[in-house]
Amino acid sequence: MSKQLVIVESPAKAKTIKKYLGRGFEVMASYGHVRDLVPKSGAVDPEHDFAMKYEIIEKNARHVDAIARAMRRSDTLLLATDPDREGEAISWHLSELLRERGVLEGKDVRRVVFHEITKRAIQEAVEHPRELSMDLVNAQQARRALDYLVGFNLSPLLWKKIRRGLSAGRVQSPALRLIVEREEEIERFEPREYWTLDALLEKEGQEFSARLTHWEGKKLGQFDIGDEARARAIADAVRQAAEGRLEVVKVERKQRRRNPAAPFITSTLQQEASRKLGFSANRTMRVAQQLYEGIDIGEGSVGLITYMRTDSVNLAAEALDELRALIAERFGKENLPGKPRTFKTRAKNAQEAHEAIRPTSAMRTPESLKPWLTSDQFKLYDLIWKRTVACQMIHATIDTVGVDFRAGEALFRATGSTVVKPGFMAVYQEGVDEKAKDEPDNRLLPPLEEGEQVPVKDLRTDQHFTEPPPRYTEASLVRTLEEYGIGRPSTYASIISTLQQRGYVTLEKRRFQPTDVGRIVSHFLTEHFTRYVDYDFTATLEDDLDEIARGEREWKPLLREFWEPFIRLVKEKEATVTRAEVTTEALDECCPECGRPLQIKLGRRGRFIGCSGYPECGYTRNVGEAAEEAKPEVLEGRSCPECGSDLVIRRGRYGKFIGCSSYPECRYIEPLEKPEDTGVPCPECGKGTMLKRRSRSGKIFYSCSTYPECKYAVWNEPLAEPCPSCDWPMLTLKTTKRRGTEKVCPQCRHAEAVEPPEAQAAAGNE
Repeated sequence: MSKQLVIVESPAKAKTIKKYLGRGFEVMASYGHVRDLVPKSGAVDPEHDFAMKYEIIEKNARHVDAIARAMRRSDTLLLATDPDREGEAISWHLSELLRERGVLEGKDVRRVVFHEITKRAIQEAVEHPRELSMDLVNAQQARRALDYLVGFNLSPLLWKKIRRGLSAGRVQSPALRLIVEREEEIERFEPREYWTLDALLEKEGQEFSARLTHWEGKKLGQFDIGDEARARAIADAVRQAAEGRLEVVKVERKQRRRNPAAPFITSTLQQEASRKLGFSANRTMRVAQQLYEGIDIGEGSVGLITYMRTDSVNLAAEALDELRALIAERFGKENLPGKPRTFKTRAKNAQEAHEAIRPTSAMRTPESLKPWLTSDQFKLYDLIWKRTVACQMIHATIDTVGVDFRAGEALFRATGSTVVKPGFMAVYQEGVDEKAKDEPDNRLLPPLEEGEQVPVKDLRTDQHFTEPPPRYTEASLVRTLEEYGIGRPSTYASIISTLQQRGYVTLEKRRFQPTDVGRIVSHFLTEHFTRYVDYDFTATLEDDLDEIARGEREWKPLLREFWEPFIRLVKEKEATVTRAEVTTEALDECCPECGRPLQIKLGRRGRFIGCSGYPECGYTRNVGEAAEEAKPEVLEGRSCPECGSDLVIRRGRYGKFIGCSSYPECRYIEPLEKPEDTGVPCPECGKGTMLKRRSRSGKIFYSCSTYPECKYAVWNEPLAEPCPSCDWPMLTLKTTKRRGTEKVCPQCRHAEAVEPPEAQAAAGNE
């Protein structure tokens, strides 16, 4: 019997697949990519038809060695890496390395593809292998080459023009532009006031509200009641006309249907996991990978979901049959539509042979798997299972009612809805990114008939202000990237993590904000490399890569079309753009200390306002801080001990300090707050005492008062007690969550538990 060597990417997947293949097969893992471009200039050579220089990835070299040894005793190589371009490229790179080592001579090399790790799918894939697709490989090579050419040519330019250590990416740069432009839109936003008038009504003990929609025969726009005086005047007129009641003039009842959302694709899974579970895109994909590769559920390792990198909403026929059987059994046949639901894939170039993300078996309910899953695995599996089941259930039926009320020249409207038949909503409802504050949640109205008089409990006027567009969350950013066609499902998580790792954006309260450096990088690229951060250009390039993957286009001509105008522009900007132009912005304001123009500059800690006369004039203040707020405060009754000038309170990089008003001629400074003397003698020199100080980062520490002669310092509060173990003249008081409060010797690490200071104080007061 011939020996067949199967290569997958991870050991977890290898373990699962080995169980299904049995004797005659050896399953090994490549541990991801096995080789990559050499990490230096020239790895992609445009002068020699874009020749690409690869090298083995050092950490995976031993795995390649093990695979080569196994291949010598095997007859067939089955490359079973992930079913996408990345997986195809890994298989090709591995086969090239093995071919270089001469272990593939006379051997059969085949590619097997499956989208779920189940016995049926694995065996079927092995029975129907194919050749490696060089179209997919070349599409991946083209993507890698483009990213390399952009990174290795734009990044050095950023070093020269902005700051060392910066980098630019082909796909990350348009994503950064989205975040920066949204932030600047928020900053430009000017709130606009408007008022609403609501009638609080009551019938049969049930309270509900109706909003004024028409006044004096005119439908009210958002800003037609623009101030409190007009709101009060209308309210008084309505109150007088109503005489305590509103008349029902129209009742509209409608029934509508709500259909379930499509099963998950990569982008929608990332969005929903962010909304409902608070997962980052990286966390979602990491947990999904675990569910796909296999979890031990008491019967060995089993793949629980289909492949999680997909843009297709198709479901396999056998999956639909199983879902329909489960719905009929668990939720009743009345919740089963007459035929399976189908959904239209939104992505223009979706690979329809792929499936949506679904459980490999719907019969494996989340509850039955919970004992075997981690918390994250259970939450994500539960989300995928419910979405998949719901997508094959009947629609939800919702009754809506709209009621118009009249009082004189005023027309009010109340709306409500009732879920008559929940259908799929009994299992799952899709989340939303943003929700209007005044949006009713299935608000119920009492029975109302035309001509009826309804008592008014109150008329309420409320002030509102328009709000700026919200900052991007991970979910809304992924959705926007998908809408623009920037990147592909497998790249969204890496785009987001790269922007954070480079320090271009921060995530505050789950919303993205650009850093000062991120803004400047984005402005530089948008102004000088407009075409390459253009959303349409980036999306078109993704379409070009898809054409290569389908065999409709050659990859090297595409690289040439991109490279030649790109490198010309890089060289032009290198010669013509100065660093000051990029990092400095002139302000129409003069320095209050010397009268020269002020500028917004980029420093180590971000942007700040500084004098163009630096270093002769050292005036600075924070961006957004008024000049009056930044004006140095003169200390009454104190003069500089070195030159006799007034002392003032200044603001520096590390906070406020006292300095000489004659700076820069005199550079005398002292801390704003005098350090507190603990009275504990310094154990090192015996001359000074330990002073309580604050570091530049704001952390408290204690050091000798004779500094810089004696540089002894500790982080914990000193105690004038000798160590019982080593006789060091000073102990310190240290408190941690794990060990509580202890007396600790800074010399020999002796420690003894004590009551915390607050407990001692409380005991002393009793």
